[in-house]
Amino acid sequence: MSEAVRFLTGLAQAMATMNLYKEGHPARERALDRAHEALGALQAESPTPRINFLGSEVILDNLPVPELRHWDWAPRLSACGIQRIEIVGPVSRDDLDAFLEEVFLRVSGAPVSTAEVRQFRPSAIRYGELAVKDDVGRSVGAQRLAKATLTYSLGEEIEGVEWLQKELKEGRQLQMIEAEGIVRSLSVAMHGDQAYFIPLVRIKEFDQYTVTHTLNVAVLAMALAEFVGLSPREVRAFGIAGLLHDLGKIKVPSEILNKPGKLTDEERLVMNSHTVEGARLILETEEHLDLAAVVAYEHHIRMDRGGYPSLRYERECHQASNLVHVADVFDALRTHRPYREAWSTERSLKIIEEGAGPEFDHDLAQAFVQMMRQWEGRVAEVSADAPQVPTAAPAPPGPSA
Repeated sequence: MSEAVRFLTGLAQAMATMNLYKEGHPARERALDRAHEALGALQAESPTPRINFLGSEVILDNLPVPELRHWDWAPRLSACGIQRIEIVGPVSRDDLDAFLEEVFLRVSGAPVSTAEVRQFRPSAIRYGELAVKDDVGRSVGAQRLAKATLTYSLGEEIEGVEWLQKELKEGRQLQMIEAEGIVRSLSVAMHGDQAYFIPLVRIKEFDQYTVTHTLNVAVLAMALAEFVGLSPREVRAFGIAGLLHDLGKIKVPSEILNKPGKLTDEERLVMNSHTVEGARLILETEEHLDLAAVVAYEHHIRMDRGGYPSLRYERECHQASNLVHVADVFDALRTHRPYREAWSTERSLKIIEEGAGPEFDHDLAQAFVQMMRQWEGRVAEVSADAPQVPTAAPAPPGPSA
């Protein structure tokens, strides 16, 4: 293994532990030690290494690193504006720690203060976007380069949801680390390359519906939460809730879940039980996920208190439940099912618009319709068997004036 491979692998492992453990945890400190040691070994070979991420290639000092071709982290780093890393001098362990913390925040979709970045970024570690020359020597910006060479795949996220559901069906607990990682990856896909996307997965087979619907509702929930001005922490929490909202459907037999005809009364009771089952599964795994459990329980309750399950005492549903309800219905309407054809986006939005008040929270429904029409060109539909997210023009989240 080359020293460049050791360093980049150590960098990825260190960021993975930052996702799992708080600052000061022994596992996190060990990962940082290994990354710092690997960086020292790399600099012993090349004192001022330059590493570029170009599509699926990792380039070290103008030469490709074949062992890292198709390295998963390359497009993720590129999508957050980290297309090159330059080491221009000695790097202390604290400097590397600060650099990794900043990179982790970018990869996870957390807000990064540019003033704070400028103040605390280690001077010996530089990173940013690529700039290259075109055929007449003019500078080509990173955004143009990214449009030509980079895409973001949702393949890993699809596989992640499939794995989560398989684990639960086989009687194991919900793996929250994987669920949180999926939401962070979706956030990166939505904000990649200074552009804003709403990536929605289109099913190929009917039995893919629960997986693709799960991802789509998470994306739509995060997009709407961001559009109405919620904090980044709330956006991610609502994304987790959207990802887990239909978890209870793993308890529903597939012959009911994918039945092409009308459900019998008995089958309808089984189907409707997924809300209670989902809340129970979540609470059995993580007590602190009470918001996700509430959304799993409430996301089919209408504003006029129709829907299911019935509430014993009259009360308002949580904002997250009302928000996920809108995203859930919209994606269900625009998806082809065994018992009906998919509706067009505009027809589906009309249903949301007409239901504002009796079925959906009025303000959230109106905001959702405005968001989808305002960002029509930034909805990136991809196939489940070819889940590449295309590029789009930049767009700041939030309602237009």
